Amino acid sequence: MSRPLPVEVLFEDDAILVVDKPAGMMVHPAPGHPDGTLVDALLPRCPALAGVGSAERPGIVHRLDRETSGVMVLAKTQRAYLALRQAFEGHVAVTKTYLAVLHGAPKPAQGTLETLIGRKGWDARRMAVVGPGGDGKRAVTHWTTLQRHDGLALVEFTIETGRTHQIRVHAAHLGHPIVGDALYGDAAADRHRPVPPRRMLLHAVSLAFPHPVTGRPVAFSAYPPDDLIFAR
Repeated sequence: MSRPLPVEVLFEDDAILVVDKPAGMMVHPAPGHPDGTLVDALLPRCPALAGVGSAERPGIVHRLDRETSGVMVLAKTQRAYLALRQAFEGHVAVTKTYLAVLHGAPKPAQGTLETLIGRKGWDARRMAVVGPGGDGKRAVTHWTTLQRHDGLALVEFTIETGRTHQIRVHAAHLGHPIVGDALYGDAAADRHRPVPPRRMLLHAVSLAFPHPVTGRPVAFSAYPPDDLIFAR
């Protein structure tokens, strides 16, 4: 018998389930990752998810990368699912805030980056800042540097759009990739840290959106994990 998968539930009512996804956990099954996902962890607790949305992604209205920890909301009813999908896809009153540890600090300490993000050539895994005329989609990221220490910076990111790997791509584009990012980061710099990172240091610290039933604004936060150094 498999052990229960550890996922902290931050809030639950008849319509939504808000959780703190741990780093290293896929949100839903994918090629090479058939089990051990967030969906696997939550279905025993909330069987109603199975009838919401698609069979492969029950209740899922947005995602976090496998190595990203933090706040996620799932829909428990089809009505909630449709309302949340509309809000997230249209970026209607949805605010996503992240904390990341970067190699170095962006200049200025506070700013906004607006670009197009699209697939990078032949590598289907990678996204990149691209020029007009291709498959690029508008991506807007706001950043504020909170702390600096020993060549690293703790940076708060708020995104207006939800493009694949948006913060990771924009951090790298600024010349300050996320520590531990195996796809867009600086592997040599990671290896030479006094304590090399064991994962990508990116955490979804808060999420605000309209409640799918009442329409009222709701907001939830997840305390940064221990490995997100100087984030506490």
